[in-house]
Amino acid sequence: MPVCAMSAAMCTPDNGSEVTEFILVGFPGPAGFHAGLLALFSLAYALTVTENALIVAVIRVSPALHKPMYVFLGHLSFLELWYVSVTEPKMLLGLAAPRFRRISFAGCMAQLYFFLALACTECALLGVMAYDRYVAICRPLRYPVVMSGRLCRLLAAGSWLSGFSVSLGKVFFISRLGYCGPNVMNHFFCDVSPLLNLACSDMSRAELVDFLLALLVLLGPLLLTVLSYGAIVSAVLRARSAAGRRKAFSTCAAHLAVVLVFYSASLFIYARPRAIYSFDFNKLVSVVYTVLTPLLNPIIYCLRNREVKDALRKAAGRAAWALGARS
Repeated sequence: MPVCAMSAAMCTPDNGSEVTEFILVGFPGPAGFHAGLLALFSLAYALTVTENALIVAVIRVSPALHKPMYVFLGHLSFLELWYVSVTEPKMLLGLAAPRFRRISFAGCMAQLYFFLALACTECALLGVMAYDRYVAICRPLRYPVVMSGRLCRLLAAGSWLSGFSVSLGKVFFISRLGYCGPNVMNHFFCDVSPLLNLACSDMSRAELVDFLLALLVLLGPLLLTVLSYGAIVSAVLRARSAAGRRKAFSTCAAHLAVVLVFYSASLFIYARPRAIYSFDFNKLVSVVYTVLTPLLNPIIYCLRNREVKDALRKAAGRAAWALGARS
């Protein structure tokens, strides 16, 4: 079946034509601008992969970090290794050469599924991490009993399972919409809003269903996070010593910063019944949660956590000693 041309000529439902591939616009601009973005985003991708892989390895080999808080942090870092690898390599190839901006319909749906599945899993993990902080601060004497190894494994597995299960329904719904042209997508990866914008089905119903699904996916973990932090704030304010309050807030500061950045961008993009900003502005916001947030999350967690920094120093010392002994 024919594909709509690069010029975005319309294919009508009447002639039986359907879109079999999409063309990602990416970031319009001259070659020099693309070269600069390619260098910048390549550096960001390399740093993100290195940072998160390092955290996963350090948590795995450091007995001092075999605690629920760091177990979930390890899952989050492992997730973000794959999260950035779903979108950024294709974006980098598109910046390198225009021919790589094409993506098949099946490839687009696969990219959308894994992106949404990992994003939904991150929502669940952030909610679980907030609950972990609630138990640690509000129920410190029962923390070892409540946050047992078995419960931690169940919560982590449940986060992954729920993320990948919920996304199946959303991607199935989007893939069943009619795409009769144009096939030029004003984005740098296959995302929900650009695909809905290209569908030739009844968009009022499609946007409503997508809006309700986004609320369902985002608001469950967000509600758990808000309730957990509400209880934490209440408990901290009742603490008698200022030092105790500072210590309690410092244990939550890194996680709270990550939650605010992640949910601000996600709610802006996905939990609106209709687009109220241009797609160019949406792309800018998308860069925040696909490039900047995964890059900054390991830095935020490590800079404010003495145990992680100590484990990193010890791991670096062991690695240096092993290299020296081998040489």
